[in-house]
Amino acid sequence: MFSQSMDSARDVGGVSGTVLIPMRFVWPYGGRSVFLSGSFTRWSELLPMSPVEGCPSVFQVVYSVTPGYHQYKYYVDGEWRHDEHQPYVSGEYGIVNTVLLATDPNYIPVLTREVPSGNNMDVDNEAFRRMQVRLPDSTRISDADVQISRQCISAFLSMHTAYELLPESGKVVALDIELPVKQAFHILHEQGIYVAPLWDFGKGKFVGVLSASDFILILREIGNHGSNLTEEELETHTISAWKEGKSYLNRQNNGRGTVFSRGFIHAGPNDNLNAIAMKILQKEVSTVPIVHSSSEDGSFPQLLHLASLSGILKCICRYFRHCPSSLPILQLPICAIPVGTWVPKIGESNRRPLAMLRPSASLASALNLLVQAQVSSIPIVDDNDSLVDIYCRSDITALAKDRAYTHINLDEITVQQALQLGQEAYSPYELRSQRCQMCLRSDSLHKVMERLANPGVRRLVIVEAGSKRVEGIVSLGDIFKFFLG
Repeated sequence: MFSQSMDSARDVGGVSGTVLIPMRFVWPYGGRSVFLSGSFTRWSELLPMSPVEGCPSVFQVVYSVTPGYHQYKYYVDGEWRHDEHQPYVSGEYGIVNTVLLATDPNYIPVLTREVPSGNNMDVDNEAFRRMQVRLPDSTRISDADVQISRQCISAFLSMHTAYELLPESGKVVALDIELPVKQAFHILHEQGIYVAPLWDFGKGKFVGVLSASDFILILREIGNHGSNLTEEELETHTISAWKEGKSYLNRQNNGRGTVFSRGFIHAGPNDNLNAIAMKILQKEVSTVPIVHSSSEDGSFPQLLHLASLSGILKCICRYFRHCPSSLPILQLPICAIPVGTWVPKIGESNRRPLAMLRPSASLASALNLLVQAQVSSIPIVDDNDSLVDIYCRSDITALAKDRAYTHINLDEITVQQALQLGQEAYSPYELRSQRCQMCLRSDSLHKVMERLANPGVRRLVIVEAGSKRVEGIVSLGDIFKFFLG
């Protein structure tokens, strides 16, 4: 393609006076496969466009055309599109972009009526319905390939155990169940963690976990005037007492009116990764403690690690990184597979809405949404729905610093103010920049998985190129639900 531009001043076909002018065509709005076609190819040829190095969402091609007036369009992921930011008109082939290379002063182009401005990258397939376009076979993946990829992932996870998740060195923080709640959350913040297993010295075993979600529920109870739990009680209120009260708050009954308490969810070092991932998904927990005991009765257990989907995904990426061809599905863009939560399109009433909030929303509304919508994070957007920040369950632990939660009103403090408090008090153990990670709908599943496998990254916000308008969100859980069903 670039070789043609080198011959731009040469005569074409031996006809004197006919020159070619190299033109750079750019599509800056992302996509999996992008092609160019136009009057200069008689609308019969698709010219492949390549991503710009360092800018994977920007595609370009250099093609030499004759002086004069030309029309062209882009073929993006199987749909005809035009670029609203370039000149465009309505013609025989619908809405098309135009370019005028008037090197001849006597040349007068014939233009048709301009089309009123619409959305960027408008899809206009109607006029091109009769055109037969065949994309390279490499851009198509069959249902059989999808099933094969899923089977490969499942087989890999079934053949590897939790031992492979154990780091060479590290620490795991556990809390005594008789520790005051207030002190426990200060420890979570200071250690830069959002979940910790609970140890019962009386029983000599682990009995549960304390997480950021518990702190959210406690703060909501403090803000509830009808609650018996006050800030002063947090000084002496133990984790054990809170867990007992929480079971009543959640109204977890076994059908006979008695309180039902979920047992300690854990796994052993010999358990396979498939079983651990399924346990995380089915029990709706963020981590599963890996516990080992050398005795038959399970006494004197050792806490080895906190298994998470992030660690399991890292194993998958490491194994398949050098043989991506064995998993054709990894090359698909995330918009082409049923993964993540997306902003519903006009007319779609059956899709689960994506929870978003403005920076001016109250912290109380954010906490209520996290609990009621059962999500781990909420994109914070401006009036144009462009991403500003993200509020996560784990952000609540930042309020433990300097007892900030004791002198704030959840209904009066805004999400933006809460995020600023968190930024001032942010733990050095986790990079804040990793909290608000983004991707494009055209990014491949492989690229999304690689980024989600990074430490501290639990979800990616899917945004529109350029405007950063939120289009969806994909989490670690979404990836594993897709692979494991």
